[in-house]
Amino acid sequence: MWAAFPPRNWWFFAVIALGLLFAALFVGSPRVRTGAWTGFVFGLAFFVPLLPWIGVYVGPLPWLALAAVMAGYLALFGAIATVTMRLPVPPVWFTLSWLLVEALRSAFPFGGFPWGRTAFSQVDGPLLPLASVLGAPGLSAGVALFGSSVAWLLVILGRAYSAPPRALGDGPSGILRVATLAVAIALLAPVAAIALTPATVDRTIATSSARIGAVQGNVPRLGLDFNAQRRAVLDNHVRTTLGYAEAIDDGLADRPDFVLWPENASDISPLDNADAAAAITAASEAVDAPILVGTLLRNPDGRATNSVLVWDGARGPVDRYDKHIVQPFGEYLPWRPFFRLFSSYADMAGDFKPGTGPTVVRVPGRSGEVTVGVATCWEVAFDRAARQSVRDGAQMLFVPTNNATFGRTEMTYQQLAMSQVRAVEHGRAVVVAATSGVSAIIDADGSITRQSGVFTPDVLTGRLPLHVETTLATRLGAWPQALAIVAAVAGLLFALRSRTRFTLRPRRVAARAPGETKELDGIGD
Repeated sequence: MWAAFPPRNWWFFAVIALGLLFAALFVGSPRVRTGAWTGFVFGLAFFVPLLPWIGVYVGPLPWLALAAVMAGYLALFGAIATVTMRLPVPPVWFTLSWLLVEALRSAFPFGGFPWGRTAFSQVDGPLLPLASVLGAPGLSAGVALFGSSVAWLLVILGRAYSAPPRALGDGPSGILRVATLAVAIALLAPVAAIALTPATVDRTIATSSARIGAVQGNVPRLGLDFNAQRRAVLDNHVRTTLGYAEAIDDGLADRPDFVLWPENASDISPLDNADAAAAITAASEAVDAPILVGTLLRNPDGRATNSVLVWDGARGPVDRYDKHIVQPFGEYLPWRPFFRLFSSYADMAGDFKPGTGPTVVRVPGRSGEVTVGVATCWEVAFDRAARQSVRDGAQMLFVPTNNATFGRTEMTYQQLAMSQVRAVEHGRAVVVAATSGVSAIIDADGSITRQSGVFTPDVLTGRLPLHVETTLATRLGAWPQALAIVAAVAGLLFALRSRTRFTLRPRRVAARAPGETKELDGIGD
């Protein structure tokens, strides 16, 4: 499963992994306790190598503790799936149970931890178009259903081949019926994705567009204190933008409608510091375009917000977005007295205030106003962030991010994959602007058209399609996932209540000799 995620992107390993997990929870009808342990071991083997970036500068304890907690969710999955897969058509119940637990860990506790959702492993895979209809949960479901159905088919064929003829109960016709059902549901996700692909590709074309420049100014040093030299970070982005302006004046680059700076590009508030405001104004005037500036703003209540300001050289700030979903253990620390006992780094967490209001900003462009949806860094992992931006009228999406605190790790590529999924999910081009990399321009079909390196100054330019229509995934919102959760819980309750092993229940059949009967296993398993 780990191998399916960036930067490897071997998407098919997610299908194989969930197929093997299905087989482990199905063959031999293991006990619930065995299913839970199977899920827990699977979870450790996945999350431990997926999340080492968490401990780069704070040591292994937070990394391993989080991996163990996430593995606990998969232990819960193993227990639930072991029970529900006793119902008919076990791949369906495997998939619904998988979605249930992904939803739980993406919401609880402290707002959840969506990292490692199956959907985010599919950016290079053929199933990606599914996100445009059923969102990221639907893409996860497609992978789980595909893998488990193929595994179910192989189990059926293996048992049919190895079982004596009289032990098959229903005979060849029964085997054929169940095998046909397995093939049908195994092909459901791939065939649907193939049918959706042309429409997904067409979204890279629109009747209107905007030319942008995404600036990656780099940071003076890595680590948790990367922003100790806050003026140096701001100066880096000003300097890189001024170099971009020189290229424009020399005819080497086209003038943008607006420029995008990353999260924390100016940790000195330009609303409170005249020097910072003057530097940003100078950069805006040099490129003759507004700049979307990632900054920290102090509010009247004394708490800070992680904000994006639309800064026009002539008028100053003309719009503002405050990050809605703040990151636990980074931007704020829940249960601070408790967690302070375990790490000396606890008090380095901030006390940020979640933003409210619209999730878009209005940017005055050269060809007219553009509505830009903002999902700052951590927010892009959550379905509701990008969805709400598009519902608020976003014509494109902007993901300002700062990955300098995680060093040269896989984290930045894992987060980039989330932006690719959001592009397909909502049919919007996405710009990722990072302080230190990786910055990228992503088309509405999820493909990356421009990408920077890491820890190097860079400017990415391009003309992006602007869309106003919405995908089915945007219109349906959370309803498909909610229905899947209800179905999974209902199936679990029914299976627990009935206490009947539907798939392996012995059946009494009439034998040849009068009065004689024989116990046979149903082929339905």
